[in-house]
Amino acid sequence: MSAPTVIVHADADLLAAATAARAVTRLADAQAARGSASVVLTGGGIGIAVLAALAVAPARDAVDWRRVDVWWGDERFLPADDPERNETQARAALLDRLELDPDRVHPMPASDGPDGDDPEAGAQRYARALAAAAGAVQKAAEAPTPVFDVCMLGIGPDTHVASLFPGHPALAERKRAVVAVRDAPKPPPTRVSLTLPAIRAAREVWVLASGEGKAGAVRSALAGSAPEQVPASGVRGRSQTLFLLDRAAASLPAERVVSDGG
Repeated sequence: MSAPTVIVHADADLLAAATAARAVTRLADAQAARGSASVVLTGGGIGIAVLAALAVAPARDAVDWRRVDVWWGDERFLPADDPERNETQARAALLDRLELDPDRVHPMPASDGPDGDDPEAGAQRYARALAAAAGAVQKAAEAPTPVFDVCMLGIGPDTHVASLFPGHPALAERKRAVVAVRDAPKPPPTRVSLTLPAIRAAREVWVLASGEGKAGAVRSALAGSAPEQVPASGVRGRSQTLFLLDRAAASLPAERVVSDGG
């Protein structure tokens, strides 16, 4: 697993635009190397801002979007098309503007989907989709995860990533790639999330943070705290781990800032 690299941009708008440009480069490079690419999307203010910036990025079409697999790191277990779902927001910001292969867009389950109001069954369904993409047939509880090219994650003020909250049982899951999250401390209380092992399957993990309200969480995540107390400290990419921040969220000693994007 890779050690974190911190990259700081002047403000949230520059952070979103620079991250969008970085995504174009990484996905295009992956397609050049392997013929296709995969990305894990996140929600939240800066996560959706990145997608909106990607929608208008000048080099957007350097990526063949028909050969991109789109996944999500977590989802609010709400009805399809609910405005609070990460999928709904991602489609409005970016996905509906792209020429995508519908079979390669993998939204997490909705509460009115084929499994009904059963988040555990929905989590198993998503795990099976991940296993199929990884080219393996195993029991859902042992489902492997494809090697994502990029996994984007937001970070909460409490240091949660995806829907893995400090001290929550879902954070301790090591055998499964996807879990149902009940009694989440942030509404809505029922969610579906990738686990830490699934996140760590990514070649690159990007933790996005904007605003002073995230500065304390970023400091804790970079301080080497135990993931059980600080979930964001446990996310790592196989080849690269980036903390992509604006200056308000950075609030770090100068020696921790590897690159300043403006």
